[in-house]
Amino acid sequence: MKYNTAVVPVMHGDANVRTQLRRGLSRSGVRVMACRSWQHLYAVYQRELVDAFVVDVRSYGTEAVADLADLYPRIPLFAMSAFRPDDGPLLDRCRAVGFRGVLVRGVDDTVAADLIAARSASRQRQLELGNATRLLRLTEPLQLAVWGAVLARVGSPSRTSDIADGLEVTREHLSREFAAGGAPNLKRVIDLVRTVWVADLLRNPGYDVRTVACILQFSSPSHLAGSVKRVAGVTPSELPGLGPRGVLRRFVRGRMRSRL
Repeated sequence: MKYNTAVVPVMHGDANVRTQLRRGLSRSGVRVMACRSWQHLYAVYQRELVDAFVVDVRSYGTEAVADLADLYPRIPLFAMSAFRPDDGPLLDRCRAVGFRGVLVRGVDDTVAADLIAARSASRQRQLELGNATRLLRLTEPLQLAVWGAVLARVGSPSRTSDIADGLEVTREHLSREFAAGGAPNLKRVIDLVRTVWVADLLRNPGYDVRTVACILQFSSPSHLAGSVKRVAGVTPSELPGLGPRGVLRRFVRGRMRSRL
């Protein structure tokens, strides 16, 4: 089963920049998408799991980026341009808009992908789940490997058999060993991580439940709502107030093993 991975849309006229980012980010399982216009970019935001956005602000300016930042504040922005000594006002505007990083073309090329990956939306969500393995009682190497696989596949409705195939074990063995020691069953953990992503995506004013359901490949908004209810005991509209840490707390406090 092919699973949905996060994407980094790039608006930059230099094909070499896109190639370097594509090679570097592929190590993190992230796709790079070249965008031809702001209209194309907004369409990508509405259908893909966007992890960050990279733009040549010297060519495209910052005005449209400011609107983007207002709609999607949880998705980091990166400027990558061949800045000149007299670009101080432009850099000030980048700071005012809220760019997460400013990368200098010709200087930061070799490290740009790593810097973006370290500050991406998915990385920030993972940091907010920093103590999740302890709270979920995941201690064995296989359990931790499964946790990593679940995080990598969060954009799609992965099945236990998909993860078992990736780790080259049987589904029965994986299910039994993952739930050992009081850990939740794997299906519950998959639902937990997907709900965390839903919660964070819905903190962006540019997203509604229907769009998030499409991005994360739920079969329908009602399917998303049912999963959220099982994991966190709330409606999707209440999720933004909880955030990733709040979802994890509610799950650990009594929903780790229930299949309601």
